[in-house]
Amino acid sequence: MPENEDHYGKHGEPRKYDPSFKGPIQNRSCTDIICCILFILAILSYIVLGILAWSQGDPRKVIYPTDSSGQFCGQVGTPLQNKKFLFYFNILKCASPMVLLAFQCPTTQLCVEECPNRPLTLGTAKLVTNDWTYYKKFCKEDPGEMSAADILKNGLCPSMLIPSKPFTQRCFPALGKMKGVVTVGNKTTFEDGEGKRREASELLPAVGNATVVIEARMVVTKIFEDFTQSWYWIILALVIATILSLVFIVLLRFLAGIMVWVMIAMVLIVITYGIIHCSFMYVNLKETPGANVTLKELGFQMDLSMYLHIRQTWLAFAIILAIVELIVILLLIFLRKRICIAIALIKEASRAIGHVMFSLIYPLLTFFLLAIIIAYWAITAVFLSTSNEPVYRVFNQANEKCIYANQTCNPANYSKSTMKEECPKTECLFTFYGGETAYHKYLIVLQFYNLFLFFWCANFVTALGQMTLAGAFASYYWAFDKAQDMPACPVFASLGRALRYHTGSLAFGSLILSIIQVIRVLLEYLDHKLKGAQNKFAKFLLCCLKCCFWCLEKLIKFLNRNAYIMVAIYGKNFCVSARDAFFLLMRNVIRVAVLDKVTDFLLFLGKLLIVGLVGVISFFFFSGRSKVLDLVPNLHYYWVPILTIVIGTYFIAHGFFSVYAMCVDTLFLCFCEDLERNDGSAERPYFMSPKLHEILSKSTEGPVPHSPSSPPEEEVPLNTRKDSKNESSVCWL
Repeated sequence: MPENEDHYGKHGEPRKYDPSFKGPIQNRSCTDIICCILFILAILSYIVLGILAWSQGDPRKVIYPTDSSGQFCGQVGTPLQNKKFLFYFNILKCASPMVLLAFQCPTTQLCVEECPNRPLTLGTAKLVTNDWTYYKKFCKEDPGEMSAADILKNGLCPSMLIPSKPFTQRCFPALGKMKGVVTVGNKTTFEDGEGKRREASELLPAVGNATVVIEARMVVTKIFEDFTQSWYWIILALVIATILSLVFIVLLRFLAGIMVWVMIAMVLIVITYGIIHCSFMYVNLKETPGANVTLKELGFQMDLSMYLHIRQTWLAFAIILAIVELIVILLLIFLRKRICIAIALIKEASRAIGHVMFSLIYPLLTFFLLAIIIAYWAITAVFLSTSNEPVYRVFNQANEKCIYANQTCNPANYSKSTMKEECPKTECLFTFYGGETAYHKYLIVLQFYNLFLFFWCANFVTALGQMTLAGAFASYYWAFDKAQDMPACPVFASLGRALRYHTGSLAFGSLILSIIQVIRVLLEYLDHKLKGAQNKFAKFLLCCLKCCFWCLEKLIKFLNRNAYIMVAIYGKNFCVSARDAFFLLMRNVIRVAVLDKVTDFLLFLGKLLIVGLVGVISFFFFSGRSKVLDLVPNLHYYWVPILTIVIGTYFIAHGFFSVYAMCVDTLFLCFCEDLERNDGSAERPYFMSPKLHEILSKSTEGPVPHSPSSPPEEEVPLNTRKDSKNESSVCWL
């Protein structure tokens, strides 16, 4: 057999027959100890980073608006507790480009109990006692008997009040329209406090610039409010998704062949319904005013529901779904023979899961650990981003030349400083939170370190789950008698081996993947920073790098997954296991291409079906198209709970189906090794079932490779493993 010998020579030597081998090796030693030590040190440094961030950070900075002194408006337990709204002395100053550069209007800002509701100027207010009493609510301090000129000179009070309304805890002019003309407080003009009448339309750029700075916060606030209104429905939907996934997995356990074809049919039906619904909406909006606006004309909108009122949106959805369905149909046509073979492997996986039922619950442990890691990362990131100090800068109120403009200053002694003497009409105002210390300068580095450790820990938990399940399912495959040869608790036994002996290998594999993921984040960060660059070559190079590292990440995930299987079985270090897994796959490369990946495709259709069913039900409920309208919560954006449910459902379905995927991958590698170790004779029987051997042997063209000493496969009597007493009850699967 020269071809087989040459084939094996290129991709390593095949496994030799070993009569003592009965599954995962018990006598093993610790692997990749250096990586284990590095991972422990990284965890300790992560704890130190969290403590440092929590001691320096202040999340109030992203919750409350801040006045010119850096104090928080409306914070409970402070003198400003009842002063929830931020008032701008001169909102016209917000029209300056400085707003977008420094994220702060170059005017005094004050925390007030309510926004002004009447038009007043400082001069007219001093003439009427009641007006002056009301006006002083918007002064930094009581000016007493000072004249209007002295009050303005000392910056104690604003020069005017404009009728305003609170918007994200800030007072903005109450703008409106009357017969197509912009109004403020139902008037088309207002006094600017300097004796001039100005058009209300002049307030538009000021309000626009100010809202640009806080628009994102407004959207986040609305999204948060939507979550508070719909959280119980989201939890209910995710519970339903969990039950649906579990029921689907259980049915797959007993009716694998039927469920796969039902799943394929249901996926096609759901996609077809989506195409019909999108087409109906496209036709139904034909006569609706404004529905013919193109997406390009509409531009980017924070309210995503606006896109659902545009015909072009539904046309795009219909085209995308049609393309997806066409791709699925073509794949099913070309893979129709391979699907039957993949179903046989899924049936074997169902038997394995039937003997290791606790494997279906194990994803809950992975979810729990990942939830802790995500929460720790998010909290640390928030505290790091808010661990700055207030920065004050010189703002020129009179638009006169000043050499100190935009320089940092100290508000405590600014009135007696040289800056104030040379530029008397300037003020030292709070600008943003930053800092000049080494800690503040390297905050971006600490954020990336926080992200890197998040990736490392998350990948470690995922790898731990993969190795644990691989060890459990390998124990099933390599057991002649399932009742006697399998350990009592295969999942716990495999988990114990992984943590005791192979923490370093898990850390090694997850470290490689984490480095690649951080590089991808850095490339996205550079792409964002260079978005305005005109160098086309740089853009092309960056795009190529992003594509290459995306492909590299997928490759490393594939190699890691198979390496963990080999570590779980043989207990060798990560590099040796990765090499053995790679060579084993290369020796069976045709089976990998036409069998293992087809099985992954079928499992992906299962996830797609569950996500589609739950997503469609959520859409009809939260959009108000269902008949239970009284139960629908009042939301700003109904897509918020829908998107949350769809994403959550995918992760839940992925968690349950990952058990099947890991089982299939483990059994596939064990099957490939079984063919190399044994020849089906009475002395060297196969561990696989006769039916599985018969079907999987058809997955490649030509005879199945043998070791040089084994006779051709068709001449060898097939003597396979002994099954448990309950095997006869599930043979029909």
